[in-house]
Amino acid sequence: MASVETLLIIGGTAIACALIFAALAAWAWTHWLRLRIRELELTHGQGKPEGLQRIHLADLKERVRKLEAIASGVNF
Repeated sequence: MASVETLLIIGGTAIACALIFAALAAWAWTHWLRLRIRELELTHGQGKPEGLQRIHLADLKERVRKLEAIASGVNF
């Protein structure tokens, strides 16, 4: 069986490692959030490119057409 001193050293080391890992994870999280905020600031007001807007609009029109067909009882 290990002595009390050995157990204290192992326990202290485990706690220190957990604290270091938690601090590193918090640091990485805050920097990732800063990066995302910066990306949003850079793209704010630019919107989607025109091509993507047209694709999105065509997709919505297709969905509406399908829903209207279902509502009228037409099988497609």
